[in-house]
Amino acid sequence: MENQNKGSIGGVEGGKEVTMVGKLKSKGACDLLLRLLALVLTLSATIVLGVDKQTKIVQLKIAPSLPPLDVPATAKWHYLSACVFFVVSNAIACAYAALSVLLSVANRGGKKGLGMLFVILDTLMVALLFSSIGATGSIGVMGYQGNSHVQWNKVCNVFGKFCNQVAASLVLSFLGSIAFMLLVMVATLRLHQK
Repeated sequence: MENQNKGSIGGVEGGKEVTMVGKLKSKGACDLLLRLLALVLTLSATIVLGVDKQTKIVQLKIAPSLPPLDVPATAKWHYLSACVFFVVSNAIACAYAALSVLLSVANRGGKKGLGMLFVILDTLMVALLFSSIGATGSIGVMGYQGNSHVQWNKVCNVFGKFCNQVAASLVLSFLGSIAFMLLVMVATLRLHQK
């Protein structure tokens, strides 16, 4: 009889209680880590593309008999509406990630309604980021390859630094959207386990 009561404290086995508390803390830490990762990645993507600018001297030939003119040409992110959409989308996702980090730290183990709101907003961020990545990626492909059917020339052979920064920001934003998607998956798995 005495051996049966050794592992039991107050009718609850001590090992099981500690395990459940440990799982809750690790789930909260995983959630917080993914939110911080999404914050850093979307902030980085916003900054990398937000400061993207390159000026080159391009030779412009007006007539075959005249010498070419040297004209400065500048590529800036806000000249392309897809890049504007990308920067704004990443800024929104970054602001949401910062707010969700603050709310999840302030609400440790609190209201369950906030968790459901996070799932809905995390899903929205995934959709927003993927749509901006797709829009900017399609313009990036056009810059790298051009389009002979509509006489659009390649521009990345002239503005290489600009195009490389766009590509880097696309990768950062894609990783940020994956972090948001993992947040949705973790929340879904938690609901499935209950």
